[in-house]
Amino acid sequence: MHLAYLDAGSGSLIVQAVVGGVAGAAVAAKLYWRRLTARYRRQRTDRS
Repeated sequence: MHLAYLDAGSGSLIVQAVVGGVAGAAVAAKLYWRRLTARYRRQRTDRS
């Protein structure tokens, strides 16, 4: 018989790791999307 115990500190650490991973993935996706769209975006010409 295996018994496991997670105290409040362990649960908090798990929640922080999940939230941090989601936030990191969102930032990485945002940077990748900007690089991808920058290649296809029309560049403005300066007409002075």
